[in-house]
Amino acid sequence: MNPAQLTVMDDAQALYTRAAEEIAHFAGEAICTHGEFTLCLTGGTTPAATYELLATRFQLSVDWKEVQFFWGDERCVPPDDPASNFGMANRTMLSRLPLRPEQIHRIHGEDEPARAAPEYEGELRRTFGLEQSDDLPCFNLLLLGLGENAHVASLFPHHSALQEQSRLALAVEVDATPSRRISLTMPVINNADRVIFLVSGEKKAAAVKNVLQGPADSEQFPAQLVKPRSGQIVWLIDKAAASALK
Repeated sequence: MNPAQLTVMDDAQALYTRAAEEIAHFAGEAICTHGEFTLCLTGGTTPAATYELLATRFQLSVDWKEVQFFWGDERCVPPDDPASNFGMANRTMLSRLPLRPEQIHRIHGEDEPARAAPEYEGELRRTFGLEQSDDLPCFNLLLLGLGENAHVASLFPHHSALQEQSRLALAVEVDATPSRRISLTMPVINNADRVIFLVSGEKKAAAVKNVLQGPADSEQFPAQLVKPRSGQIVWLIDKAAASALK
C-alpha cells in the first residue's frame, strides 16, 4: 500500500473544485492507458457539489463516452427517492452528460435487498469479466465519504459486514435512516487503483482525527480498514474537517 496523501483545502468550495480536477485528471489518465475509466461513486453533499462541477465546468475535460459508472453503496429506496445515491448522481451529473444506458451500473435499491445485492455482484462480475469466485473488480477510482461515526460506504462500526471476505456486495441493516442498504465489501474497496476520500465540514472533524490519528480500532472506526493493497489513497478535506488534526 502506498502512504496516504492528505490535501487540506481552504473551504468546501475549493474542495469541490479540487475534487473535480482530480477526477477529470484520473479519467484522462485511465482512458489514455486503458481505453476506459471505471468510476465508483459515493453519496453525500460534498460529492453532489463535485458532480455538479463535473457536469458543467469540467464537462469538456472528460471523454464521457469512455466512463463506466458504479456505486459503493445504495439505500434501499426507489431511484427517485431523495435518499437514493443513484438519484442524487443522476440529478447532479449523469442526466447532464452524453451517456449511453449501458455505461450506468446502478444498484437497484428499489428491489428486495436479498436480491439486489447478488444482482449487483453479478453486474460487477460481468462488467469486469471476473471468472474465478475469488476475483475482485478493480475500479480506476473509487470515491468515499466519511460518516460522523467513521463509516464508509454502508459499512458501519461493529457490523459483521466489516469482516466479509468472499462476497463483492451485500445487504446490510444499519443504525441510520434508511436502515436497509446495499454495500460493496472491504476487499472490493481495497482493490481499487485509487481511493479518494471527500470530506468537508466541522461535523466530520472528530471522525477524520479518529481515522487518521486515533487509536487503531477498525471495529470502531471502519474507515481505518481502507488500505488499498497496491493502490493510492488520497484524502481531500477542507480546513473545517481538518480542524481536530494535530
